[in-house]
Amino acid sequence: MTDASAPITQDVMTIPRKLPEGGKINLVGLTRDQLRATLIEAGTPEKQAKMRLGQIWQWIYHWGVRDFDAMTNLSKDYRALLDEKFEIALPEVVTKQVSMDGTRKYLLRIKGGHEVEAVYIPEENRGTLCISSQVGCTLTCSFCHTGTQKLVRNLTPGEIVGQVMLARDDLGEWPEQGAPNENAPRLVSNVVLMGMGEPLYNFDNVRDAMQVVMDGEGISLSRRRITLSTSGVVPEIAKTAEEIGCLLAVSFHATTDEVRDKLVPINKRWNIETLLNTLRDYPRLSNSERITFEYVMLKDVNDTDEDARRLVKLIRGIPAKINLIPFNEWPGSPYTRSDWERIENFADIIYKAGYASPIRTPRGEDIMAACGQLKSETERGRKSRKDIAAEAGL
Repeated sequence: MTDASAPITQDVMTIPRKLPEGGKINLVGLTRDQLRATLIEAGTPEKQAKMRLGQIWQWIYHWGVRDFDAMTNLSKDYRALLDEKFEIALPEVVTKQVSMDGTRKYLLRIKGGHEVEAVYIPEENRGTLCISSQVGCTLTCSFCHTGTQKLVRNLTPGEIVGQVMLARDDLGEWPEQGAPNENAPRLVSNVVLMGMGEPLYNFDNVRDAMQVVMDGEGISLSRRRITLSTSGVVPEIAKTAEEIGCLLAVSFHATTDEVRDKLVPINKRWNIETLLNTLRDYPRLSNSERITFEYVMLKDVNDTDEDARRLVKLIRGIPAKINLIPFNEWPGSPYTRSDWERIENFADIIYKAGYASPIRTPRGEDIMAACGQLKSETERGRKSRKDIAAEAGL
């Protein structure tokens, strides 16, 4: 039987990508190196590959073009070659819900009929897109709705990048060539890997997807505009600093191992001391200013003044801010939200100790789009690695 606490792994696809039997290669999510090698394999002369790569990359990721025939700086014959062997495919939008506060929740269908969710949160002077990295989750955090859904498989880089592209589609954010809005303010200005799944249990695919998202000639989001949230997969944290370099958020939620073991069971593998010792190096390795500690406020569980003082003591010496998250209830949840006065008192203790302690305003609660509420409408059980790979086109 598979260990429920272990990640589902997928065989890494070699470069170049081979044409799937009876189908086309999806170009979305390929890194620059992978795309170049794939174009050469398909018949692009090696001397032209760098130029063709740049042209196709800009059409897909800067202009948002999905039709090869619209890539007008490519010859007609070359466009026909691309159309014969490749596709530019994104997940399918099953439903879109819009909250009273403007939050948008997308239910997306990917290969195999599986479903994941992404959430767009509009704010003053910014817009944050929360994306998923897995179908379901393996961590079973007891306060999280997603944790009640079995992990089915990792998302591919294309399925991760596709969430960003679909949000830009919905918001009408792709620039028009020569139009005055080409340098308009970004609607998707920030991306957070805080949706379904544990990103560091899908490290390679998340890394490749973020390389695409951060590329300056395409979607062009700075690494400081991307935040990866982990429950504490210690062996992958240093790799995240070195190979992605984005901001890091940690689902912390407790100040003793006894409580964190129940709220975040991965703590049984890497306890608070081990996690914090690893985090102390992250700002230096990634050149990040600070780490965000996420702390969900659960009534009579982790919200005492003693917890607040202990939290400050634990993170001493780590450049940090603490995001306090009022618990977002879901059907059957075993917890309730801390009283507002209790949350404010908790925040005040942290603030007086010298740490920023913003209280996150719940967004999208009326459409179950708030933090910890995401879960697919349909669920499927575990499948063999062979079946999973086939469904993802691997």
